[in-house]
Amino acid sequence: MNLCTNAAQAMHEKGGLLEVGVTDADLDSEAVARYPDLSPGPYVVLTVSDTGQGMDRSVMERIFDPFFSTKGPGEGTGLGLAVVHGIVKDYGGAIDVCSEPGKGTTFRVFLPRVDEVAMAEAEMSASIPTGCERILLIDDEKAVVEPAQCLLEHLGYEIVSKTSAVEALEMFRADPDRFDIVITDHTMPHMTGQDLAGEFLRMRPDIPIILCTGFAEPSISETAKASGIRELIAKPVAIHELAETIRNVLDG
Repeated sequence: MNLCTNAAQAMHEKGGLLEVGVTDADLDSEAVARYPDLSPGPYVVLTVSDTGQGMDRSVMERIFDPFFSTKGPGEGTGLGLAVVHGIVKDYGGAIDVCSEPGKGTTFRVFLPRVDEVAMAEAEMSASIPTGCERILLIDDEKAVVEPAQCLLEHLGYEIVSKTSAVEALEMFRADPDRFDIVITDHTMPHMTGQDLAGEFLRMRPDIPIILCTGFAEPSISETAKASGIRELIAKPVAIHELAETIRNVLDG
């Protein structure tokens, strides 16, 4: 979704064509030589192409860096593609990009292909903890919050999600006892997740809060824990890690 959002934004001035495709590919040792994280074998290849403004090489070399963005102030955090890259890598895949200024951009995402039997067995063997509590989920990136909400609802939780820290604060202020736990991103426009958590804790000191951050910095961990935040999770977050952290915080 993030790749498609970026493609649409690249064409907002003049319009254009957005194409999404999925295909199977069996990569040999020669084919994976350009991707250090891949091993030879079967893959699913997701392609997202646009005919937008494109990028030069200097931009392409930095697009997966956290906080790098070509958007204007307030239009994004620069974490979207970094999160995409992290998620793909976490699942044993790789992502590459081809672009030409004025002509468009193509992203290719390689993910290991798993047959249905093996996938079912893996799902059965994975004991992901579930729950039924009500969670307030906050992240300014729709491409992050929507799949997270879907996965958590699948685990049995009732999710209320917000992409605005200000709106989340207003909702919590109206009924501080409505939620059992809060999960918030750290880097957001107008208010950081840590500042938002501080406001929540002032209204309800016992509310459990999990802070998600796209980068590791000891000072954030120290101040977050000292302020009353229960746990920190580094992005990208694997669903089993998030599920286990939620239960540890709620049951601990």
